[in-house]
Amino acid sequence: MNSEIVLEAKQLKKSYHKDRIEVPVLQGIDLSVRRGLVTTLVGRSGSGKSTLMHLLAALDRPDNGQIHFCGERIDNASRSRRDAYRNQNLGIIFQFYHLLPELSAIENVLAPLMISQSLLHYFSNRKAAKNRAESMLDRVGLLHRATHKPCEMSGGEMQRAAIARALMTNPSLLLADEPTGNLDTDTGRDILALLDTFNQDDNLTILMITHDDAIAEKADHCYRMTDGQLNTESVHLNVA
Repeated sequence: MNSEIVLEAKQLKKSYHKDRIEVPVLQGIDLSVRRGLVTTLVGRSGSGKSTLMHLLAALDRPDNGQIHFCGERIDNASRSRRDAYRNQNLGIIFQFYHLLPELSAIENVLAPLMISQSLLHYFSNRKAAKNRAESMLDRVGLLHRATHKPCEMSGGEMQRAAIARALMTNPSLLLADEPTGNLDTDTGRDILALLDTFNQDDNLTILMITHDDAIAEKADHCYRMTDGQLNTESVHLNVA
């Protein structure tokens, strides 16, 4: 299996402090995410999955260890470089969508371009940006809801809008933190099918956190996390 490693964590450790008590969360994590594959990270609530996701997204820094993106060390990079990595190379979706409530679906989808580009550049290319946003909404089956705000959409529709927003900048890697955790079974299945379509059609690399073994075991590569450690014996690869 020769797929290129896109994201790699080496011996990550992270602790939090409560008063004078140190609470270890991650205890030496090694993880690799390969291009074009779906990798899942499965574990119970409190096992450290979301903490690891925050580190991989450069939203926080590890106490020890390293994170490399396409061979570049990112955990100790400058704040501006980490922001650029997150805005240009990553798409992120969450269990609770995190759409801006005052914006319509298409405005939410456009938001990453507004953040990643200068105001002048965005406005000089706003027609192309709108066309891209409409195309993304169409791909997730939500173009007919383009002008609707989150309060006017169902949970599944909000997650579809969140996926369109996350992929608006054509990122190299999608980080999905419990993307079906707030949805009913049928809607969750539809969201997973949609992500699979992007993986197959666009060769989108996906790292997905889940507590659901049934979801995790359908991935190309699965890690199991327990008490801040990865059980390497449970790692499996569904590709040749």
